[in-house]
Amino acid sequence: MSGLLDLAGLEKREDALLAGYAMRSSRSRGRLHAEPGSRYRTTYQRDRDRIVHSTAFRRLEYKTQVFVNHEGDHYRTRLTHTLEVAQISRSIARVLRLNEDLVETIALAHDLGHSPFGHAGEDALDALLADEGGFEHNLQSLRVVDTLEKRYPDFDGLNLSWEVRESIVKHGEPGDLPEGFEPAWKPLLEAQLADIADSLAYSNHDIDDGIRSGFIGIEDLRDVRLWAGAEGAVIESHPRIDPKRLVARTVSHLIDEQVSDLIAATHRRLVEARIDSVEAVRSHGTALVGFSPEMEALKEEMGAFLHERLYNHYRTLKMAEKAKRFIAAIFNEYMRNARQLPPDFQERMASDGKARVIADYIAGMTDRFCQDEYKRLFHPFERV
Repeated sequence: MSGLLDLAGLEKREDALLAGYAMRSSRSRGRLHAEPGSRYRTTYQRDRDRIVHSTAFRRLEYKTQVFVNHEGDHYRTRLTHTLEVAQISRSIARVLRLNEDLVETIALAHDLGHSPFGHAGEDALDALLADEGGFEHNLQSLRVVDTLEKRYPDFDGLNLSWEVRESIVKHGEPGDLPEGFEPAWKPLLEAQLADIADSLAYSNHDIDDGIRSGFIGIEDLRDVRLWAGAEGAVIESHPRIDPKRLVARTVSHLIDEQVSDLIAATHRRLVEARIDSVEAVRSHGTALVGFSPEMEALKEEMGAFLHERLYNHYRTLKMAEKAKRFIAAIFNEYMRNARQLPPDFQERMASDGKARVIADYIAGMTDRFCQDEYKRLFHPFERV
């Protein structure tokens, strides 16, 4: 039928719309397991859909961002944070003529391996696995999409494209990479963008959650230049705005200001470095997606404020330390008697190792399930 966009048409549209430095679906290095292509979806669109329908993605709804799930219904979770990162990434990608489907897919996948209770849970598992190679959520995300998801009859995992898998393990500041991921190559621009959109989203939305919780106040933030400037701009255009709307509009202004700076600074770097291909991105010595030096300084000041007033708030630390105790107690009890694990996890111990399989099981838990499992294991009158 004429007028429909099949795979060839979608790839042709990418060629017409994307910049030379953007990654095209037609150039993918493919999947671990050969599969027939989709008639109406590109490689990265198909990857995105597999992630959205995965069990690990659904679990993000009940995993901590900063505040533990039971603290309140309006705080960000790993899922809402992930969706915010995807939205910011895709908006910027469109302006820079990057592959929107790829950047959205990377954003949606970037936290699939996160443990319950956020970074406190990750730190606990890393310490418990010190003699087994440690625990790092990027590598765990790869483990999720390569092995732990069980949805297809012919292979384990989601069988995602090489570029998405590479972007998962090169997210943030990666350590040693698994074999086969070209350590000398810089991440794709789409991966660099998803990475920086992650920090942009959480730093600004953590302000919103911090104010909502009462851990930080607007009066404290007025000593932070980035906040003061954004709040002043909102009040100037809406002098009689109420406090609740003031916070919402100021956070929105902060994001818009940083996104605009990121687009301009990134475009300037691309032009100055004469980046016109994916190969040029791969071989460039430094990251190309980033803020201006002036915005970077303002963001560092904001980050220092958040670390002091929110992330190291005594109540935040209480939540984190309690989470670490939950995870350590559960891990050690399973190590003592692994027959308490579900049978399918017990079966994998011979090939993957006892401690690693226990970590897989705990990392897959939501906050709520982890708390309930602690009760089932240690509270004498809790039903199992």
